[in-house]
Formats: sequence, C-alpha cells, structure tokens
Amino acid sequence: MDHRHHPHEHQHEQHPDGADRVALIQAAWHRERPDLDVSPLGVIGRLHRLAARLTAELTLVYQRYGLSEGEFDVLATLRRAGAPYERAPGELAAHTMVTTGAMTKRIDRLERGGLVTRRPAENDRRGRVVALTEAGLRLIDEAFTAHVRNEHRLLSHLGPDEAVALETLLIAWQQRLEGAGPTGGTG
Repeated sequence: MDHRHHPHEHQHEQHPDGADRVALIQAAWHRERPDLDVSPLGVIGRLHRLAARLTAELTLVYQRYGLSEGEFDVLATLRRAGAPYERAPGELAAHTMVTTGAMTKRIDRLERGGLVTRRPAENDRRGRVVALTEAGLRLIDEAFTAHVRNEHRLLSHLGPDEAVALETLLIAWQQRLEGAGPTGGTG
C-alpha cells in the first residue's frame, strides 16, 4: 500500500506496539466501514486498555502478599467494616459484587490460610459471620498500605489537576450511565 496517500495511518503504523494501538484499530475500521462513526472507540477502547494495564499493575502487589485480586477484595472489605472486622457472607458478596458461590470459594481459601474465620451469627442460628483473624488484619493492613502506594505511583503520571478533572468526568459519566439503565444497544 502506498502510505503517501494516508499520512495519519503511516504515522501510527510506525509504532504498532506503541501505546496508541487504538488509533490503528480506529483507522482500520474507518477504512473498512467508512459509513460508521467509530470515534467512541477512541475513548472506550483506550479505557479498556488502561483498565487492563491498571489491573495487571495492581495484581502484582496483591501477589506479593500471596493474595488474588478477589481475596484482597474480601480482606479489604472486612477491614474497612471496622472492628470487629466481620460481615455476613451475603454482605461480602454484595460489597464486592460477586456471586455468593464465588464468595464462598474466596472465603474457603482465606480460611485455609488462617486469614479469616467463620462462626455462627449471634442473632441468626442459620446465619454465618466471616471475620478477620489477627493474621488477616496484619496482612491486609500491610497489603493495603502497599496497594495505596502503588495507586499513587500509577496516578503520578497525571498532574493533580488532570487527576481531579478525570475523576470528575468519570463520576459524571458513571452517574449518567447508571441513571439511564440498560439500553439493549446493538454493540
């Protein structure tokens, strides 16, 4: 192909493994489907790529403490509940937005590791309560400190004003999307 007629595509193709692969994808769709406005890919595609990168960077810290992302989430949810650092399994599932089945597996692994205990709920004979052990409390305090340090490092690539502006935009977008409900789009 003669790239002299496509200066923008040529510019992006010089860096196929660079940070802006989304621009390559947009250019290809624009070429193949000029009837569609593919500009949303610029925002949504980049957010997907950024989210994947952030997850990978955050997971490295969890792994340093022998935790999966889900296990870290459970311990953090118990810790921020405040003393005595306990919740019912259903509450944990609701706070972490996973199914109760997935939560049971996470709790099983954490209990085997001595990081949480299960006991009957005092006000409900059928209910159970999950609580941090002393070892679990020590671990999540140390892991969360490292996690926050890591998040500061990741966010340091933006200036303070940029971070505030981005958070403001994300809050507005999230609230509007949630207010609109599911749309059943044609994706």
